[in-house]
Amino acid sequence: MRVHYPRTAHLPWSPGATADDVRARDLSGLEGRYVVVTEKMDGENTTLYRDGLHARSLDSAHHPSRAWVKALHSRIAARIPEGWRISGENLFARHSISYGDLDGYFYGFSVWDGDQCLDWTSTVAFFQDLGIPTPRVLWAGPFDEKLIRKQLKLDLTRQEGYVVRAAEGFAYSEFAERVAKWVRPSHVQTDKHWMHAEVVPNQLGAKAPFWAVRSGVDVSAEDLTTALSVEPVEQDDLLFDAYSRLDAANCYGNTRLVGATASLLHSRPRAALMAGLAASLEMPTVRRIADAVGLAPRLHTSIDDEYRRAGLARMSFGTDLAMLHSVAAATASDSAAMENVTWSLLFAEDCGLLPGSPIQGLRSACRDAFAELSPLAADRCWGEARLLFAEGRISSAEEAAAATWRWRDGDFPRLLHLVGVSGSGKSSTASALAGRANTDTDSTVLVSLDDLRTARGSRADQSANQEVLSAGLRLLDEALARGADVVWDATSLTRQQRGLVDGAARRRNALIEHRVHLAPAAVLEERNAQRANPVPAKVLTAQVRRFDPPYPGEAHRATYVDTVDGDASFDCDASFDSLAYSIWEG
Repeated sequence: MRVHYPRTAHLPWSPGATADDVRARDLSGLEGRYVVVTEKMDGENTTLYRDGLHARSLDSAHHPSRAWVKALHSRIAARIPEGWRISGENLFARHSISYGDLDGYFYGFSVWDGDQCLDWTSTVAFFQDLGIPTPRVLWAGPFDEKLIRKQLKLDLTRQEGYVVRAAEGFAYSEFAERVAKWVRPSHVQTDKHWMHAEVVPNQLGAKAPFWAVRSGVDVSAEDLTTALSVEPVEQDDLLFDAYSRLDAANCYGNTRLVGATASLLHSRPRAALMAGLAASLEMPTVRRIADAVGLAPRLHTSIDDEYRRAGLARMSFGTDLAMLHSVAAATASDSAAMENVTWSLLFAEDCGLLPGSPIQGLRSACRDAFAELSPLAADRCWGEARLLFAEGRISSAEEAAAATWRWRDGDFPRLLHLVGVSGSGKSSTASALAGRANTDTDSTVLVSLDDLRTARGSRADQSANQEVLSAGLRLLDEALARGADVVWDATSLTRQQRGLVDGAARRRNALIEHRVHLAPAAVLEERNAQRANPVPAKVLTAQVRRFDPPYPGEAHRATYVDTVDGDASFDCDASFDSLAYSIWEG
């Protein structure tokens, strides 16, 4: 059944309402509710179903501007559930506003399951899985007319207006009460209606190839590496093989982009890849790409089946196993490696890790089971629970809750373990926390190996590294033993180096949090040259070569920081909680 998208009423203060438009006279349906304010895009309202699509008119005829969205529909239609429809804006043709940096020609803004509109969080997640961008969120919070009118300042030369909608889901019959818009004055600024004029396409931006890959397009190696701002890789055959394998494994949306990029750049050093991609992609996506690059070769080798399930389960903490096996198959160098990948895939299916890792369902169930705990305790309980899952000792949220009772009260010290090459920004983090560590009222202790070397006579003296490390571990143990939180400042480049410190923390029942600092080699060299105590060039080069960032599961919590385009500093009065994203997202 085809359904009209409802007319959106103008907010009382919208200057763009005409005599034919509907005005919202009563905003009681928004008052007291959490709302999301998104940019209103200047395009053609379009609705897509599993078996077809139409513009606002249910019997809309063909128009050249609709060809692109029809091609999109052909790729994603099978993933729209029966009885569902998605609504958005077809932006292929220029209307009254010219766009020059679009992520795609179709932006989705609502998802309907029959007569029920999904909540905003579910809407965004569904569109991301389809590979469809959503309009930019301009503001979010409890509905406050005065605050919205005061804070939203639009560029009316390139923005049509904004839409206010309740963040929660609502029924079709409630649309007029839950959604309203603000439109700029005299919005239509063309003499001829766009449908009767020559079609002038809007322009796609630098990130459009990413959304194309997510939606199912086989973007070339040249176009993908250009969008990623990395050195070109002429491996179209490998990349198209990866696309085929990812599609066969039902890897769509961001998972498809991660798998394709990891396959194309599989020979790049993992740490350098992280630092290099951070300027083009969001850090969670960058981390997943780098993890796939690092983990895929492990599937090329023969592994004792006694340990295989635990290893695969650990990989699933932050990596899609179907995608990972697709990457491993696409990058296998010989028949022996391919045979090992094939066996690993069969093994994962046989032991219930595919299709769809059970860790996802367990994560969701544990989120509810630990909802009443403090954020820190909930993170700790989940961190422990997922390790127990990998060991095969639990399989349900009830078992997880029973097995993690000792951490539910949050009564444990914390270790913030700084990780990164010299010059990557760790000193900024440590300096910000140093003031806290030196106050009488704060229980945070800063352990810096460079400071310990300085105390011995020379910060640059590497001749007594074992003694310095032993002294640092002793300070760490003493601080955690009395319940203090500790910041560990050292390069900690490898898992072995981190293991010495993290092992000491585990013996003192501490929550372990990694803060990984990333920067490209060229930036590290420039920063190092400007330091008061520069690291010798050969040492820095060796550090870059050896750096192996942590994988999910090494610590209870983790933060990956791009210290070039990101922010390596933070408020020294902030708690540890503000420094890390929750491991609930893997």
